Amino acid sequence: MREERLGPYVLTLPPGVFPLGGDALALGRFATVRPRWRVCDLGTGSGALLLLLRGREPSLELWGVERDGPSASAARENLRQNGLEGEILQADLQSAPLPAGRFDLVVSNPPYFPRNSGKSGGPFREETCPLPQLCAAAARLVRNGGRFALCHRPERLCDVMCALRESGLEPKRLQLAGRPGHPPALLLAEAVRQGRPGLEVLPPGEL
Repeated sequence: MREERLGPYVLTLPPGVFPLGGDALALGRFATVRPRWRVCDLGTGSGALLLLLRGREPSLELWGVERDGPSASAARENLRQNGLEGEILQADLQSAPLPAGRFDLVVSNPPYFPRNSGKSGGPFREETCPLPQLCAAAARLVRNGGRFALCHRPERLCDVMCALRESGLEPKRLQLAGRPGHPPALLLAEAVRQGRPGLEVLPPGEL
């Protein structure tokens, strides 16, 4: 059992649950949050991203969807141990029984590598829900004018932008992040449901 301090909260990571990484930390800083927003994390894993966002805005209402049973249990326990209310559903992202248009913000730190692509990302980094289907699931859940924020690999930039727009999610904010003096290792994007065209490209971030 491993513990990580996330601002005012403690994240407990049981064996076999995907560890906390710099990608989740970066997305937790990047996503837009507002008071009393309803937030849903698609593929929440241990619930780390929910804790990061709640640490920025204490009035957020929290939901998470996770298909892996041990990970879903860990997310529920992390909310409980930190005295937070929230709902974690064990379900596939596309079939989660949540009402359409319920959320102000949907977030996701998804597996990056398509199945059978030859990329070495390990079992936790192989797509279980292809990118177009992930964006479609987010578009169904977020209200008109609400936001979807995700992180991905920089080489998938075109795929991410196309999947967002084709789902009715207009890309509005973009940032690449990495170590100083090295090529970017992370793509951060945020889109607005039925938003107007116009993309803000932020200065590079650090991991």
